[in-house]
Amino acid sequence: MRPPLLVLAIGNPSRGDDALGPLLLEQLAAIGTEAAGDVELLTDFQLQIEHALDLEGRRAVLFIDAARPGVVEGVGLTAIQAETRLVPVSHALSAPAVLQVATQLAGCAPPAWQLAVEGECFALAEGLSPLAQQHLEQAFEMLLDWIATQRAAACLTPSVSPAGWPGACVPAQSDRWPIADG
Repeated sequence: MRPPLLVLAIGNPSRGDDALGPLLLEQLAAIGTEAAGDVELLTDFQLQIEHALDLEGRRAVLFIDAARPGVVEGVGLTAIQAETRLVPVSHALSAPAVLQVATQLAGCAPPAWQLAVEGECFALAEGLSPLAQQHLEQAFEMLLDWIATQRAAACLTPSVSPAGWPGACVPAQSDRWPIADG
């Protein structure tokens, strides 16, 4: 069975502050976050349509990504919803677009949040900027709080889904996600 919580970090470690998401996941892994079996940590350079399959059976999902200046001031954690209209692209989806693909495949998507961490330098072969370094610790604390809140909610939720976790999104018709016929 899949862990009910998914933390999916997006970013390229070779592009300066774009490494914020993967660095936060490395910190989570270093403290043994996955050891309890209720959290899965995934990282990738960018979100793609296939990531919708990673949402199957989850109770909650957190997307982590670096943000350009002005998008968020410092660190921001917000609940997100599936996009209402999915625009076809070849690659690089937004988190709401991934939620929409999951909804189209299974009829539902798990509750999701996005942790945006402000950066300023996204050049190739650069390290973290001083601004990103400042925000990294604050983002890590928010991340730990989100996981603790989701773990507590799982213990307090009285109903259990067919997937075995409170509130997990599972396909209505079967235990497998359908494959679109084109």
